[in-house]
Formats: sequence, structure tokens, C-alpha cells
Amino acid sequence: MNLSELEKKLTRKQKNVWSKRNKEDIEKYSRQYKAFIDFSKTERKAAKYAVQMLEKYDFKPLSYYEEKGKIEKGDKVYYLNRDKSLFALKYNSSLKDGINIVGAHIDSPRFDLKPEPIIEDENIAMAKTHYYGGVKKYQWFNIPLELHGVVIKSDGSKIEVSIGEDENDPIFVISDLLPHLDSDLSNKKVSDAFEAEKMNLLLGTISISYDEDNNVKNPIKLNILNILNEKYGLVEEDLISAELEAVPALKARDVGLDRSLMASYGHDDRVCAYTALTALLDSKESVKNPAVLLVDKEEIGSTGNTGARNHFWMYALSKLATISEKMLPIEIENIFINSTLLSADVSAAIDPNYKEAHDLSNAPKLGYGITLMKYTGSRGKGGTNDANAELVGKIRNLFNLENISWQIGELGKVDRGGGGTIALFFSDKGLDVLDAGVPLLGMHSPYEVASKADIYETYLAYKTFFEKFGK
Repeated sequence: MNLSELEKKLTRKQKNVWSKRNKEDIEKYSRQYKAFIDFSKTERKAAKYAVQMLEKYDFKPLSYYEEKGKIEKGDKVYYLNRDKSLFALKYNSSLKDGINIVGAHIDSPRFDLKPEPIIEDENIAMAKTHYYGGVKKYQWFNIPLELHGVVIKSDGSKIEVSIGEDENDPIFVISDLLPHLDSDLSNKKVSDAFEAEKMNLLLGTISISYDEDNNVKNPIKLNILNILNEKYGLVEEDLISAELEAVPALKARDVGLDRSLMASYGHDDRVCAYTALTALLDSKESVKNPAVLLVDKEEIGSTGNTGARNHFWMYALSKLATISEKMLPIEIENIFINSTLLSADVSAAIDPNYKEAHDLSNAPKLGYGITLMKYTGSRGKGGTNDANAELVGKIRNLFNLENISWQIGELGKVDRGGGGTIALFFSDKGLDVLDAGVPLLGMHSPYEVASKADIYETYLAYKTFFEKFGK
């Protein structure tokens, strides 16, 4: 064997997706994804879209099977948790054998309105905000923003608010200081130069009509409250029991002259949510039951009763196990031990402008398929799952056999920082867990960039996992 033959045998060569897949298939899938990502500006809207997709494919809510008293092979079930998180499963075989899950999060960095948001200052009405998740604050100034969410009124009724999505709606802006007057900021750290308490949404400048003899306090704020009252029937106190989220008013667009990339708000992590959902819907017969888990609050530590730490999916699975196979609690525990979860979250692709942030031999590239990450965490692997070598080997071999383009990845150089995913919250329940998702440029920015080819290949990878892992 000569050296060139030896090199071919021993050296791993990554596979570029564009060179092996039908471009029309990639483009078609990208158009379908755009419809999802443009609608799913919040976790509530993403969950709503997911339910619509599932029901179109004959999935029924868990309550349906509870009332029916049985679930049979071939049935499809979903459980919606507080309109923000979701578990869906195809019941194909005994749950005792375990399930194959792809789990993603559907929350994204944004700016939330504070409980008492509306103020008036210097004849301008504004809404005070509190940023959610890891953001570079300077990226959110002077860009168009939409407002989405819900308000619970004093009578208990729920009002859905959506302003800025329709082209005839107004938008919102967080104004920045002009460069002519920011000399006192030039020597400050970026994190210090942009203060969160100054990041207020512009709401209006028109005073409410009134008799000047009445000496109305904050007439511009009062006019804004009056507009909200006329449109939604709200009063100021109702905003205390509200979840209103300011997100970029930007639609997904092709990037580059060759249109190979796509920019959008919320790729992290709704791109993995969509690829997981469509893979589940399109998957054929499988050895184990395939399932998708969509969770909230990953960007702030997976907390709360809609986040991954809550394990609401275990409640749904326990119900299913009882209905389908009359399992005892100890038997239900065995389901977890026999199950595998791909923690479907995005990774940081190499940006040629910032190569110094990456270990180039262990960093993913755009256009080379799904990224597998054995571990995430910060510096000394703090806060990571760190997948077993056996699981990584099984997934790697499966993807090689099925001609799936995959690459290995880390979240930057060891001492540069890091981050986590939902992975560790499932491995502590006994599941085998590996991180696997789409590489991005500009992660956590208002307009992240992904390769269309990577999005499509990730869909194929999840579909392969559902259909063939465990054989």
C-alpha cells in the first residue's frame, strides 16, 4: 500500500452536502422552513405551528387517548404543555424497548416587556424591557421590532397580541445615541457602553385629547394606554399579567449571490425544532418509538415548568405507558434507560472573519452537514453531558452507513467561553444523549445565518435516527 492509498484509508474526509444532494430538494425544504420560522417568532407561536403540523398528520392529544382508554400500534399522540412546550410520539412498538427522541428548544434571545412597562419621558412614551437570554445588546438598537405575546385580563380572559408582523402594522425601535455625541462611550467595554435600562421601545409622541384645565399627567402615555384599551380592551394593570416579547421584524431571506445561505431570527433553536418535527412526520417504520420534544426556557437555564428541567414529557410518557401496556412505575423507569435522545441544538460554525475564536481542527463548517458535539459546557467541560464514546460510535457509524454528511464540533476554543444545551437534563434520567444540530454564523444575533444544505441534511439525519437507530 503506497502513501496516497494509506492516507485515503486513514484520513477522514468531510462530505460537502451541495455536492451530493439534489439542489431542488434543498430549496423546496428551505421554502417550507421559511414559512415556519417566519410565523414562529415566539415559543408560543412555534408550539402552535407544531401542533398544526402534527394534527395535519393525524396526531391526537394525549387527552383523547386517556378518554378512549387505550392506544394501539400506529397511533400518534402529542402532549402540549402550557402552550409553550410539546412532546409527540409515534406508538410503533412496546415502550419497554425505549424510545428515540430528538429534543430541541423553541425559545430564542429577545427583549421582554417589564411588568409595568409604559413610561413617558421628554414627551415620548416608551416601554421598558428586560433582555432574555444571551444577547449582544448593541445589535438590537435601531432595527425594526415586532411585539408578540399574551395578556391575561382581570376577568381571566386571554388576549393575544401581535403587532408589527403585518406590513400595515407599526413597528417598534430601540433608539441609539448618534456617533457625534458618544465620545464618552468610546473607552468603555461594549458590555458597559450599552445599558439595559436604556433599551426602551419607542411607543409614541401624541398626547391624548383633553381639556388643558384638567392638567392630565403623562398625556402621551395615557394616549398609548387608550389605544391598547380600544384595540384589546386592556387597562394598565393588565400588563402585569402579560408576556409580551419584542423580536426582530425581519423575514427569513436568502443570503449570497448563490442563495446557499439563509438569514433569519430564531434559527437558534427553531431550525432544529422544525427539522426534528418534519423528520418525525416523514419517518417510516422504526425499531423503537420515535418522538420529538420541544422545550422552552433553554436560553435562561431550562428553568420553569415549561423548560427541560421540568421533565413534563415523563408525565406524558407515564400516562402512555399506563394506557398502552399497564406498566408499573418501576417498569416505566426502564423506558428511560433504554432510550436515546439527540439534543438538537445549533453549533458555532467557523466564521473566516473570527477564526481565532475556534480550534479549526474541531470546528464545524457551513455546508458540511449536521454537527455532532460530544460535549458542550464551559472551559473544563463545566455543565455538560459529555456523551459516552459508545453512543458517539453508534451514531457515527449509522450516519456513515446511510451516507449522512456529518462533522464534529466544539463551541469555540477551550478558554474562550462556551455554553450548554438541554442534554444534561436527560442523561441524568438515564438516557443516552448526544448533541447534534445545525451550525450557524452570528448565533444569538437578531439575524442568524445558516446553510440551506445543513438544514436539509439535519432533517435527513434526524429521520435516519428515527428509522434505523437501534437495529
